[in-house]
Amino acid sequence: MSFSSQGFAPEVVKALTECGYEKLTPIQQQAIPLARKGHDIFATAQTGTGKTAAFSLPVIQQLLDSGKQPSPRTARALILAPTRELAAQIADNIKEYAKFTNLNIAAVYGGNKMSTQERQLEKGVDVLVATPGRLAEHIEEENVSVRDLEFLVFDEADRMLDMGFINAIRNIMMEVESAPQIMMFSATTSSQLNQLSIDILRKPKRIMVERANSTANTVAHVVYPVDQERKTELLSELIGRKNWQQVLVFVNYKETANEIVKELKLDGIKAVLCHGDKAQSARRRALDEFKEGKARVMVATDVAARGLDIEDLPHVINYDMPFLAEDYVHRIGRTGRAGKRGHAVSFVSREEELTLVQVENLIKQRIRRVEQPGYEPKSRDAYVDKLNSKPAFKNRQGRRNNPTQPNTDQASAERRLAMINRLKARRK
Repeated sequence: MSFSSQGFAPEVVKALTECGYEKLTPIQQQAIPLARKGHDIFATAQTGTGKTAAFSLPVIQQLLDSGKQPSPRTARALILAPTRELAAQIADNIKEYAKFTNLNIAAVYGGNKMSTQERQLEKGVDVLVATPGRLAEHIEEENVSVRDLEFLVFDEADRMLDMGFINAIRNIMMEVESAPQIMMFSATTSSQLNQLSIDILRKPKRIMVERANSTANTVAHVVYPVDQERKTELLSELIGRKNWQQVLVFVNYKETANEIVKELKLDGIKAVLCHGDKAQSARRRALDEFKEGKARVMVATDVAARGLDIEDLPHVINYDMPFLAEDYVHRIGRTGRAGKRGHAVSFVSREEELTLVQVENLIKQRIRRVEQPGYEPKSRDAYVDKLNSKPAFKNRQGRRNNPTQPNTDQASAERRLAMINRLKARRK
């Protein structure tokens, strides 16, 4: 199925051709026709499956069809994303899709000056891509209004909830007085996300590409058991011995990232950093060096797990297993994208065995173990046998994203109820 068969304007088709887009991906095949008909959508799809085009192309086309112009300091379509990296990536993609049209696209997120973003918003924008926190600031300063939104998209909605943006999202929703078409896209599901969809979506069309919380079948998974103190040594060994040229390494702590980069450089391996202590400009430079092949390795915390679009990235390594099993799906979603083959490697110390079990339960897949000669962990088998003998270990589900907890904050509960009532009244 081609993009030209979807009834998009010639200007949009031309832009997509220049982007190298030919056939629709499965998520695009399912979402685009439904979105073009005006349905609310709740979609679950792995990262790297073409979600940005799936939600943005129908929005672009419907904005063009209406022929309207945005009023000063207003947005016609709003796309919310959890991180500045993802917001920037989405905005760049949409600008490419709409470059032969007169649509005005802007992005607002932390790390850039409010005053610069305010100037972008003065004349009004057709499509605004934003992180919830920064958008809330602009609304508070009356730099932009979302009162008359025509379209609202939540990308990586699960991650926004993980990061504690639920109140910001609900406050933003309280500012909306229209009845926009709403689309919610996510890589994983949870009880809190399902509840949010019930609260704000109107008779949504449910789309699931692959099963929920699954990983792309183009990714090969492997685990290297290793003692914690020898992980950096093993990392350098594998990169050198296997001649890996482009490797994204995930860690849990900034301090760990800094140490790894120092050690790799001592071994003659050029590496760059991407974590929260680095300025946005420094993170962009690091990503550019990595993409261009000037750096062989990029070491990142989970701030980089969403929104990074690195073409043909062959290797992702979990130096530390993630705190949450679902984050494994997001990390390795950087490789094996758009049908390309990918390699997901995890270093697992004996203290991380429980996390590994939780990951395997989540993705419903047993991950192949490989012991690198000379790096066999001490007493690992005895440790695992002991754990497996305990029913609590075998049956434990582990801490999951977005647990549903009773709301003890009366004011928060009242705000939520008010939002739901307003939405229901608006949509009758």
